[in-house]
Amino acid sequence: MLTLLHISDLHFGPPYVPEVGEAVLRAAPRLQPDAIVVSGDLTQRAKAVQFEEAREFLQRLPEVPRVVVPGNHDVPLYRIAERLLTPHAMYRKYIQEELSSVCRLNGALIVALDSTAPRRAISNGRIGKAELAFCEAAFRATDDDVVKIVVTHHHFVPAPDYVHDQTMPKSRRAINHFVDLGVELILGGHLHRGYIGNSLDVYPGVHRDRGIIVAQCGTTTSRRGRGRERAKNSFNLIKISDEMLRITHYMYFHALDDFAPVSRHIFPRPGRSFVEGTLHHAD
Repeated sequence: MLTLLHISDLHFGPPYVPEVGEAVLRAAPRLQPDAIVVSGDLTQRAKAVQFEEAREFLQRLPEVPRVVVPGNHDVPLYRIAERLLTPHAMYRKYIQEELSSVCRLNGALIVALDSTAPRRAISNGRIGKAELAFCEAAFRATDDDVVKIVVTHHHFVPAPDYVHDQTMPKSRRAINHFVDLGVELILGGHLHRGYIGNSLDVYPGVHRDRGIIVAQCGTTTSRRGRGRERAKNSFNLIKISDEMLRITHYMYFHALDDFAPVSRHIFPRPGRSFVEGTLHHAD
């Protein structure tokens, strides 16, 4: 069993909520993750003091492998010269040098892709041919039975609610490529509300039987929740076994001063199927 804690959109700076952040730090050890995924927007305005606070927060999490990608808020917005010339300088100084990275775990391979595009898009992201090539090189070099996971900040599919969001350009191209590579799960943020489903909910795809599970995380520690998670905070806990992939969506409750599960989503792994409530190997 592999357990991943998925947090996102911390937004250190004015929107950050300290009591919620402390609740995350209390909950994380209790959940015993094998790795922690942070899908971008660690800061609100990419300032040194905000990155320092974000780094301190990450250091207080359990000492397990950590997968981190930058978000659009982690590059300067109003410091235009910096955004055009050295957009990730602060992120690289305080968080990590790599913008895209590969994390190998027991039975899983996580490819984190930088989806920020500071010279082309301020808010919306991009996944270009270079990122797809990086992803392909990592996944082609691994065994077929390894769980393949992609992490980006920006979303490939819109959340199915009344708030209309623009997905990344050429999202379908990327998803089709991921399907061909055998990716099982995409983790992301940016929307400030959770969504757990399948890429086939939105895109018909070129393989009707091979969609990808998509898990978007809400804002874990800020006041910037949107849609059905307006003024709310959330994270995802993912458990992967040989038979199934289970995602539990947690939300913060002020009355408890803690996070508690609000929904659970169970998906059979490739080659498995649910039959009369029991998991079977598919023919």
